[in-house]
Amino acid sequence: MDWDFIMEHRQLYTEAAQLTVRIAAAGICGALILGLICGVIRYYKVPVLHRVTGIYIELSRNTPLVVQLFFLYFGLPRAGIVLQSEICAAAGLIFLGGGYIAETFRSGLESVEKVQTESGLSLGFRRIQIFFYILLPQAAAAAVPGIGANVIFLLKETSVFSIVALADLMYVAKDLIGLYYKTDEALFLLVVCYLMILLPVSILFTLLERRLRYAGYGN
Repeated sequence: MDWDFIMEHRQLYTEAAQLTVRIAAAGICGALILGLICGVIRYYKVPVLHRVTGIYIELSRNTPLVVQLFFLYFGLPRAGIVLQSEICAAAGLIFLGGGYIAETFRSGLESVEKVQTESGLSLGFRRIQIFFYILLPQAAAAAVPGIGANVIFLLKETSVFSIVALADLMYVAKDLIGLYYKTDEALFLLVVCYLMILLPVSILFTLLERRLRYAGYGN
């Protein structure tokens, strides 16, 4: 292992990691919002929209992120729509993650007993109040393990961003291997960077899940 090489090029990985985290954060936040909206539509079976979201969820979950990024980056320009690389990457994560998170939120909502909605109505609550004060907190708590798994999944999917000309972690690793043939060193730095990104997220969701369980949510 050439430690001098590692120390010399660690800054490249730092910059690539910052880019990866920035795009991943935007994409995951967008996916959470889109997933919540679609999950609510699916749970309440909103006419027309229920069918549309169902098609979207099946499409997003059954096509690889690579294919989605190719469509956004290379396909849309043929229709006159040109997106920057970072926007394509974030949009791809939103599209992919939204489908998975929608089903996670829907299952969380369905885990809340119907009697709670009926009790809220009997107490004079409006349906929107029942949703925000009764259903959503319990559904979100029940969905935490699934959301955590999906967030980690989306973070790992950022490894394909290089196909849209982004200097992400994988791009830097492949570039250094091609230039210097330092495979072990390049992959070592790659693994370390992904661990530094993923481990804190994994630990955070584990602690959050335990905290909610002790508080009596999601049981």
